[in-house]
Amino acid sequence: MEENYYQEIEHLIKKSEINKRVRKLEENNDTVTTYWHIGKLIVEAQGGESRAKYGNELIKKWSEKLTKEYGKGYDYTNLSRFRKFYLSFPILGPVAQVSWTNIIKIIPIKSENEKNYYINLCIKNNLSKRELIKEIKSNSYERLIDKPEKIDIISPQKHSITANMKNPIIIEVDKEITSEQDLELSILANLDLFFKQLGEGFLYAGHQYKLSDGNKNYYIDILLFNFKTNSFVVVELKLRPLKKEDKAQMEYYIKLMDENLKLPHHNKTIGIIITKESDKLIANFIKSEEIIPLTYKLEQIKETINE
Repeated sequence: MEENYYQEIEHLIKKSEINKRVRKLEENNDTVTTYWHIGKLIVEAQGGESRAKYGNELIKKWSEKLTKEYGKGYDYTNLSRFRKFYLSFPILGPVAQVSWTNIIKIIPIKSENEKNYYINLCIKNNLSKRELIKEIKSNSYERLIDKPEKIDIISPQKHSITANMKNPIIIEVDKEITSEQDLELSILANLDLFFKQLGEGFLYAGHQYKLSDGNKNYYIDILLFNFKTNSFVVVELKLRPLKKEDKAQMEYYIKLMDENLKLPHHNKTIGIIITKESDKLIANFIKSEEIIPLTYKLEQIKETINE
């Protein structure tokens, strides 16, 4: 029975270690989730929460084996942290959004309300480790004037892709647009203005970004990320009216993004197809089965005259 738990823990660690190498990230949602599940298995192997409060030889024995195999990231101290992490937050939920370095600072806190308060600060304000330590050292929770009787962990706020978006959206160009490449270069040359027109939270991630399904390579015109919606945004440019196959193509790109680039804590990828209708450019937002059309306006940049 004990060996079964150990093998399940070892399987989780192998999976996590492979994911960390592939993604080249020290901490992410997958790591936090893995540590929580390891903590849960340790508690169960010890016979439940009441017995898990006491230290025993099981963690020591497992830590020696795991440290030899996978390094000191799974030593006695860290296995004990995983156990305490699960006992502190028996329902993982939104806590998975918080970095492991921040969770380490929060789990020693005894009060459940205080722990949940700092978890909520991390979720709402995306606190760095340094910022969280500053909040804790300044007794941020204790200084609350009106402390609620019970503080529950919040769910991350959902943001609409079209929140604070302008309509029409102005794209500044310095020459006549005669090709999709011209439009792409004009957008890339004026990204700051483009982002302000789009709304809040957009970041540039690349252009002519290569995706592969294993058989064929595809190239996304412009790839963005929105930290408000917590999702990648694929932008495709077409200097003609929208066709049915454009939506099908975008949905395939979204599928490839979600399978190959999206991390577990990201929301589903969103697509934008910019098409031309008469003398206007239309931004067609693709999210699941929904298409949201918004108008773009091309505006010629006026030359600055030095007096």
